[in-house]
Amino acid sequence: MKLSINIDHIATLRNARGGSEPDPVRAAAVCEEAGADGIVVHLREDRRHIRDADVHALRRSVKTRLDLEMGASEEIIGIALQVVPDLVTLVPEKRQELTTEGGLDVAAQRERLRTVTARFHANGIPVSLFVNPEREQIDASRDTGADMIELHTGEYADAPGEPERLHQLQRIREAARYGASLGLGVNAGHGLNYVNVSDVAAVAEIGEMSIGHAVIARAAFTGLDRAVREMLALVRR
Repeated sequence: MKLSINIDHIATLRNARGGSEPDPVRAAAVCEEAGADGIVVHLREDRRHIRDADVHALRRSVKTRLDLEMGASEEIIGIALQVVPDLVTLVPEKRQELTTEGGLDVAAQRERLRTVTARFHANGIPVSLFVNPEREQIDASRDTGADMIELHTGEYADAPGEPERLHQLQRIREAARYGASLGLGVNAGHGLNYVNVSDVAAVAEIGEMSIGHAVIARAAFTGLDRAVREMLALVRR
């Protein structure tokens, strides 16, 4: 099991004062030194946290793997093709949302995403699609030519009680198994924390977890190095 750390909220904290600290590049280095397998950033159209300069600087500095989360707008596609991250993860994006709400509706935009995926592949960039744990979306993801899927774990993380949590966990298990059976790589993320991550990390077909907010929040009390190491211990146990 691999763990990638989303450092968007290091940039959120920096932007709150409009200065240069804390530096996302330094945060990425601390995460890598602590054992993280990759760094994730989401370059949003409104640049609410990560900025263009951050992405370019991280491309130069990240030694593991840089995963660029993004909406499939022409502006952001152009930046991604210029930067050439190790992976792009296409996600839905709405200006008014606080964080990504649900998976990408791949089935409704299959042809467009097939074209976008082909453009990235022509430049040697693998593509992941952030989807709900549903067969229809997984089938559509395969049809676009994507290399992998990242299962949206938000409904599992937000489940109001144990029966619903177990139901959502089963959906994730079945979706991971189905995606792997189609030859897709399977990652997972969204809303995962130090309490709920272990059961998802135990799903054999999931190869990597993507976690951000929970780690950055804990880092405010323990330091970033320790927060990453503690999460690594949970997902690799």
